[in-house]
Amino acid sequence: MAKTMAQLPYHYGVKVRVFPSTEQKRLIKRNSDASRFIYNQMNGMNNDLFWLKQVKIPITLVLDRIADLTERLKKPSTAISNIHGWLNHPDFDSLMKANAIKNYKTAWKLFHQVHRAGTPKFHKRGYTQTYQTSCLYSAKVTAPSMNNGSVRLTDTHHLWLPKLGRLHFKGFPSHLLLRANDVRVGTTTISMDTMGHYFVSLQLGSEHPFVSKQPVIESKVGVDLNLDNFLTDSNGQVIANPRYYRMIKGKLAKAQRKLSRRARRAKKSQRHLSESKNYQKQRSLVAKLQLKVANQRKNFLHYVSTALIKNHDLVVAEELRSKNMLRNHALAMSISDVGWRTLLAMLSYKADLYGRKFLTVNPRNTTQTCSDCGHVLTGKNKLTLAERKWTCPNCGVLHVRDHNAAQNILAKGLATL
Repeated sequence: MAKTMAQLPYHYGVKVRVFPSTEQKRLIKRNSDASRFIYNQMNGMNNDLFWLKQVKIPITLVLDRIADLTERLKKPSTAISNIHGWLNHPDFDSLMKANAIKNYKTAWKLFHQVHRAGTPKFHKRGYTQTYQTSCLYSAKVTAPSMNNGSVRLTDTHHLWLPKLGRLHFKGFPSHLLLRANDVRVGTTTISMDTMGHYFVSLQLGSEHPFVSKQPVIESKVGVDLNLDNFLTDSNGQVIANPRYYRMIKGKLAKAQRKLSRRARRAKKSQRHLSESKNYQKQRSLVAKLQLKVANQRKNFLHYVSTALIKNHDLVVAEELRSKNMLRNHALAMSISDVGWRTLLAMLSYKADLYGRKFLTVNPRNTTQTCSDCGHVLTGKNKLTLAERKWTCPNCGVLHVRDHNAAQNILAKGLATL
C-alpha cells in the first residue's frame, strides 16, 4: 500500500505561474468565493455555539439551537451543502469544500495551542483569490507520482487540475521534472495576487531527498540581526540593510494619495469602485509597487539564508519577538521592512532541507556582555542604541557592538548543544 503524504520522509514546496483561460479564471473565482463562504459559515456556527453556551437559563429555544449547531458541526460539509444548495453546483471542486473546513479546524486548533492571534476571524472579500484542493490517486495506482493523480503534470509545460482542466505553467524546477515518477503531489493551492497573476503551489513528497546533503565543513556562525546593517555574524562579516520600502516610500505614498482621490471621486459620482476604470488603473499601480517591494525583500532574504546554511554546519540566531518590538512606533516601519521573521523561517526549513543545524537562543544580555571575559554591563553603564563601539571596563577589550553580540549568540548556541 502506498504511503500517505504525512508518512513520506521528505517534503518540498513548488510555486509556479499559470496562465488560465477566461473560463478557467471564472471557475477559480467561483471556487475561491465558495471556499471563503464555507470558512465563514464554519466560523459563524462556532461563534453562535460559543455565545449560546454562555446562557445560563435553560431556555428551550436556546437548547434546541445548541443541539442543532452541535449536530451540524459533526458533519459540516453535508450540513452546509444541504442548507446552501448552490454549493452542489458542478463548477465547485468537492475537495475545495473539504479543505476549507480543514483550514478552519486547523485555525481553531492553533488558537487553543498558542492563544496569541485570537479566535479565527471572518475572511473578507478582496482583490486576491485563493482556494485549496487535494491530489487523489485511484485504487489502481500502485506507485503515486506527479503523472497519475487528480493533480498531475501532462507534460513539461502543462498541468491538470480538478474542474479547471489543462493549464500552461512556467517556473517548475527542471531537476524535479526529471524525477516526476519518484515524487507525489499533496495539497495544491490555486491563487491570484492583486496584480491578477495566477499561481499554483504544490506540496510534494518523496522517499528520497529533494536536494543533496551538504558536506560537513566544520564551520559554525552566530548571527546578530539589527536595523543598522541588517546582519552581522560572529566572523565579523556585515550585510548591509537594503531598506527596500524606504527607497520607494515617497513614490508609494504619492500613488496612494492619488488612489484615495479617485475613490472619493467615484463615491461622489455614485459609481461602484469595481466599475471605476480610473480607480482600478491606479489600484493596479499601487499593487505593483507594493508587490515589487515584497519580491525584492523575499529575493534578498532567500540569498542570505541560503548562503548562511550552505556555508556553515551550525547557524545560531537570536529569538525575536517582532510583535512586541513593533509597538515601538519609532522603529516599527524599519522592523517591518527588514523581514526578520521571514529570514528565521527560511533558515529553519533550509537547515532541514540541506542537513544543517539551526537554532535560536534567548538574546538576553548578548549586547551587554563582553565576549572575552563575560563581564555584563549593568545600571548606568548599559549601552544605548546610539553606542556602536565600547570598551570592556573589566578586561579593556574594544568591542564592535554587533560583532560582540553575534559572538555571544554563538557561544549560547554551543552551550545549549
